[in-house]
Amino acid sequence: MMKTVNRHSNCIRNLGVFLATVMLMPLLAGCGKEEASPEQQIKVYYVNSSETGIISQDYELIAPITDTDAAIKELIDVLGQMPDRLQYEAPISGDIHLIGYSLNDKLLTMNFSPNYTNLGRTIEILDRAAIVRTFTQLENIDYVSFQIEGTPITDHYGNVIGNMSADTFIYNAGNEINTYEKVELKLYFASEDGKKLIPVYRSVVYNSNISMEKLAVEQVINGPNTDIAFPTVSKETKVRSINSKDGVCYIDFDSAFLSQTGSASAEAVIYSIVNTVTELPNINKVVFSVNGESAFTFMDYLISGSYERNLDLVE
Repeated sequence: MMKTVNRHSNCIRNLGVFLATVMLMPLLAGCGKEEASPEQQIKVYYVNSSETGIISQDYELIAPITDTDAAIKELIDVLGQMPDRLQYEAPISGDIHLIGYSLNDKLLTMNFSPNYTNLGRTIEILDRAAIVRTFTQLENIDYVSFQIEGTPITDHYGNVIGNMSADTFIYNAGNEINTYEKVELKLYFASEDGKKLIPVYRSVVYNSNISMEKLAVEQVINGPNTDIAFPTVSKETKVRSINSKDGVCYIDFDSAFLSQTGSASAEAVIYSIVNTVTELPNINKVVFSVNGESAFTFMDYLISGSYERNLDLVE
C-alpha cells in the first residue's frame, strides 16, 4: 500500500513539475535573445574600405518598419556610425553633414551641407549608392534625391542628377557598384555660320551606369569646348528618357530642346545629334520626341519619324 501511495505521490509531483515547466517555457524563452523579426529586417549599405564598391550588412530596425519617419531617422543615425575596425565606411559621416530631409509622394529628398562638394567623384557616387539602396527598401520610398543647401546636386558635367532609385546603381560581381571607364567620343557641332557640322573628338571618363547613347547626347548638350565649333543644343535641355532597340535610338527631350541656340540651323541641330549617336556601333537611326510627342515643330520644321546619318553636312 505504501508503494502505491508513493508512486501516486510521485506521479502527482512529476505532473506538477511538468506543468510548471510548460507554463514557464514562454517566460524562459523571453529571458533569452529574441529572434529577429523578418518584417523588421533590412540591409544597410556601406562603402567598402578600399572605396571600390558598396557592401551590405543585415540590420533589424528598432522603429516599426511601417513608421517611415521613425525608420528614416534611425537609418540616418546608423549610416553615420563608423565601425571601430574600419572594415567599411559609413556614407553619412566625417565632414558630410545632413541638414535635413523631406518625404513627399514616395520621394525622399536629402539636403546636405556645402562640404558634400568636397567628396571625390568615385566616393561620392558610392556614398549615394549606399544611401539610395538603403532607404528605397522602405515601402514608402521609391526614389531619393540629393541637394546641397536646397540646390539639386549635379554630375561632373553640370547636369542635374535628379531622382534615383535602387535600379540607378547596377552591381558587378562581388557586390561592387560599377565605377568609371574612359571612352573617346566623336561629337558633331555647328560651324560658325550654323549650316555645317564639325567633328570634335573628346575623351570622357564616365560612370558606367550611364548608357553610351545618353553619354553621347549629354556631351552634345554640354557644348564643344573649343573655338573651332559652336553649340547646337541649349544647355538647359534635359534628356527625359533614352533607349535603344533594333539599332534605333529613341530620345525624348524636355521643351528646352526647342530653344534656338546661336546661328545653328534646324538641320545642323538635328544631325549634330543623329551623327553623334550613330557613331556608336549599335545605332543606325535616331527618333526624336519632346515631352513624349513624337511629332513636333522645330524652327518651322516638322520633326517626325527616324533619321539616319547625314555626312553631307560635315565639313
